[in-house]
Amino acid sequence: MSSIPKAEAMTTNFRIGIDSGGSKIEGAAVDGMGAVRMRRRVPTPAGDYQSTIAAIVALIKELEQEIGSPASVGIGMPGAVSPATGLVKNANSTCLNGRPLQRDLETALARPVRLANDANCFALSEATDGAATGFRTVFGVILGTGVGGGIAVDRQILVGANAIAGEWGHNPLPWPLPEELPGPACYCGRSGCIETFLSGPGMAADHRRHNGQDLDPVRIADGAESGAADCGATLARYIDRLARGLAMVINLIDPDAIVLGGGLSQIGALYRAVPQHWSRYVFSDRVDTRLLAPRHGDASGVRGAAWLWPPQTSAS
Repeated sequence: MSSIPKAEAMTTNFRIGIDSGGSKIEGAAVDGMGAVRMRRRVPTPAGDYQSTIAAIVALIKELEQEIGSPASVGIGMPGAVSPATGLVKNANSTCLNGRPLQRDLETALARPVRLANDANCFALSEATDGAATGFRTVFGVILGTGVGGGIAVDRQILVGANAIAGEWGHNPLPWPLPEELPGPACYCGRSGCIETFLSGPGMAADHRRHNGQDLDPVRIADGAESGAADCGATLARYIDRLARGLAMVINLIDPDAIVLGGGLSQIGALYRAVPQHWSRYVFSDRVDTRLLAPRHGDASGVRGAAWLWPPQTSAS
């Protein structure tokens, strides 16, 4: 348990959500109806834990100054808080690992904060009033600097006994082809993790291995759409790998809907092609799971972080 200075009880119509990612920290003030009233973003201080704390706190204070009052604070991060130690684990922003992030933020802000995995926040947002509204079991996917996953059931985050529910990115790529073995090295210490193939850097590295070109995923997708054969081949490999990875998820939790988030979720071909491929791998006579684009786009992470507190909540 963290020992933090006690703030006076306060009730607010606003909630602040923070999405702390590998390249940027984004904050938003969300009103009582769930609408984002203002958003701000700053670069993530690379590899610097104390500077990351300072950047998050400064962003929160800037938002509170604009709304004119303190607010509850929810934070999505690329990792999880260990139930055993209270320290961050499994973050691909590795400077967070082993750190008491919640305690340090609460001390700096003099009030409680709520933390959750960023993919859990994304899933919560899209299941609550986003693309997956009305679906009972929702798997939210982050395809960006890393690969994350979160599960929402009846609009509640499924955290799990070890706080790792939905973490598909550090399972091996299923049904691997001979040329995919042993797979690229992953920061987690293993090789061939789904993240090493399906993250943005993973797609770029795959294209570089096959073509010797340094292209980011946006340029690869644009090239594929324009008919460039090398880019088309890279995208085809990515689609098949994503289909295999999501088929494994469907076989495990059988979600009603899967919503894609992160930078690669903007590749329109994924929504057409992946469901055509995953039926070869799903253990069923038919696949009714829907693959959906996010309704709230890149705001879903901060919205979901804000949803960690209900409206009209005392944050003391």
